[in-house]
Amino acid sequence: MAQPTPGAPAAPLETRRRRRRWPPELSTLLVLLGIGLFFEAVGWAVVGQSFLLNTERLQIIVLQMAVIGVIAVGVNLVIITSGIDLSSGSVVAAAAVVSASLAQVSDFPRAVFPQLTDLPLIWPLLAGTAVGLLVGLINGSLVAFTAIPPFIATLGTMVAVRGFAKWFTNGMPVSMLTDDFAAIGSGVNPVLIFLFVAGVFHVVLRYTRFGKSTYAIGANRQAAIVSGINVRQHLVWIYVIAGMLSGIAGTVTAARAISGQSGMGVMYELDAIAAVVIGGTSTAGGLGRITGTVIGVLILGVMTSGFTFIRIDAYYQEMVKGVIIVAAVIADQYRNKKRRA
Repeated sequence: MAQPTPGAPAAPLETRRRRRRWPPELSTLLVLLGIGLFFEAVGWAVVGQSFLLNTERLQIIVLQMAVIGVIAVGVNLVIITSGIDLSSGSVVAAAAVVSASLAQVSDFPRAVFPQLTDLPLIWPLLAGTAVGLLVGLINGSLVAFTAIPPFIATLGTMVAVRGFAKWFTNGMPVSMLTDDFAAIGSGVNPVLIFLFVAGVFHVVLRYTRFGKSTYAIGANRQAAIVSGINVRQHLVWIYVIAGMLSGIAGTVTAARAISGQSGMGVMYELDAIAAVVIGGTSTAGGLGRITGTVIGVLILGVMTSGFTFIRIDAYYQEMVKGVIIVAAVIADQYRNKKRRA
């Protein structure tokens, strides 16, 4: 058998095998570690305290980003299909006020629905999820059955759903909620919900036909149609799932605040998109993992907490976040060029 010439390039198969030794999330994980060490060093220099060794601060980071994480899982599915969902934050607000309106106590004189107070916990949960499902169905139908680009379709629903939340509450908070409902957002429950959702959809994307079809649509929609995938129906399901997860996030948000307000969820959609892109999901579609999205969520949380820790003004935080989103997209474009080459 002929031996390869010394110094000759490795065979394509061997090259691919070598590349597979390192998981794609490793670089993102190293970025997370580097950011944490950066704030640790700056913290000692500026504040005189440790950033990473403060367990209370780390718990706050995880709790704050759990809701964004639930949204980001759904947004990840959408972006893998080369779509976008800008309505997530508005869905959070709508789901929060609707679920809270069905979780009010009976002795509150200004209940939204006086005849529907002290309901079993399942009803506000179903109501919040149903709001997200309905918006997701609208988004998916617009994207799948019309020529409207996902950006425009979800931009329209973002504005409309936020308007619905304001109309529903008449600008007033929905308060005086039951203890059972408030318990959803207490303690580590939001984190457990996030981890459960991430675990479920990690399995779905990697090991099911639904996941393979999702990647196929994002990689090459025409080829997916030729291979027998019902692309329109699948896209509707993708946006429905994303909407439902935003509805769940809205319910958790209302439970954490023990109140439902129409101003909740502002900019949440951009945080979720940023976490997904930072986590390595390609904006061109066809590439991305839930594990990367989880790391991306943690990166955003560490950055936000770190800037607050070293007393950087919130305005600068938003500027830096915008720069990071652009940098992540540029890196994604670079990776796409390397793959095509």
